[in-house]
Amino acid sequence: MQTFYWQLDDKKDNSAVIRQAAYFIRRGEVVAFPTETVYGLGADGLDAEAVKKIYAAKGRPADNPLILHIAACDEIKILAGELNANAKELAARFWPGPLTLVVPKSAAVPSIVSAGLSTVAVRCPSHPVARALIEAAGRPIAAPSANISGRPSPTTGKDVLEDMDGKIACVLDGGPCGIGLESTVVDTTGPLPCILRPGGITYEMLEEVLGAVEIDPALAGAESLRPKAPGMKYRHYAPQAPLYILEGEAGEKLPQMIAHALKANLRVGVLTDERGAAKVKKLFGANSALILKSFGENKKELAAGLFYFLRDFDRQGPDVILATGVDEKGLGLAIMNRMRKAAGQQSLVLRDGRLLLRNGAALPPWLSLE
Repeated sequence: MQTFYWQLDDKKDNSAVIRQAAYFIRRGEVVAFPTETVYGLGADGLDAEAVKKIYAAKGRPADNPLILHIAACDEIKILAGELNANAKELAARFWPGPLTLVVPKSAAVPSIVSAGLSTVAVRCPSHPVARALIEAAGRPIAAPSANISGRPSPTTGKDVLEDMDGKIACVLDGGPCGIGLESTVVDTTGPLPCILRPGGITYEMLEEVLGAVEIDPALAGAESLRPKAPGMKYRHYAPQAPLYILEGEAGEKLPQMIAHALKANLRVGVLTDERGAAKVKKLFGANSALILKSFGENKKELAAGLFYFLRDFDRQGPDVILATGVDEKGLGLAIMNRMRKAAGQQSLVLRDGRLLLRNGAALPPWLSLE
């Protein structure tokens, strides 16, 4: 299949290209498009055969539900049953925006979209290209992130093409995504709203609107019997090289860990903040075996760049990647959720002065600081 790649220009009229992409959607094809979170891989959300093409392009497990994207808030009425007060309040407060609501499913939604569940995930994005595409298509668009399943989500059009060239009809390149992490997913069907996936709409923001909000135990590492939302069950966002996250005081051991990796003749990738990067550069200089990346000074910068950095490590080919984590306040909850999944829960912590993996696995020999 030929994949058309169309670079959009926000200073020009892109309507003709968007209409062509919408035509592909109506024809049952798959189209990649930008949102404020990450790039989506979209098809007609009410056409089961079209949705199957999303799963095929991604290599996505069939029990992993999709999100339906709508252009106007009131379009949820077609897709959902009766909304409770919490769902209505969240939609009124955060739509359009990076919030997905899990609500009772209507008969209009194909079973493949919801992975056989009685609920469906719905979002009204704020990105102008996404909204224009949905409006031009005239139907809700089912769209997970536009990457091969398990790889880091794409936040640029070029990253989409890297995974999807020859597999889908077209890519609409609208430039880098602003938030860089997938939407917050909240299950509104229970007595209390429950965060299934953290994102740009933080726990604190939800709590301010609703009062009490739960966090799904799966976010703390508990196994979910069946995922209610994308990204709950499977390892996601993983770079090709093993990734280790340095949490809390373990971050202070970064220079020693780099030294051990280099001594073991490993090519080591490092992702840390601006201050940490300056320290590493001072200690190790221009070492050809060291791939050093700074995410900047704050969580917002890390969120926006995280998936791009992970993909860029793949392009540069380190043997191992060391990344410093952040606290879980605000946007930090979503960042650490993605980083831990990317690392396969290989988070390093200090306990009684000893470096340990949180998942209980043995440290690789080169990583021991004993």
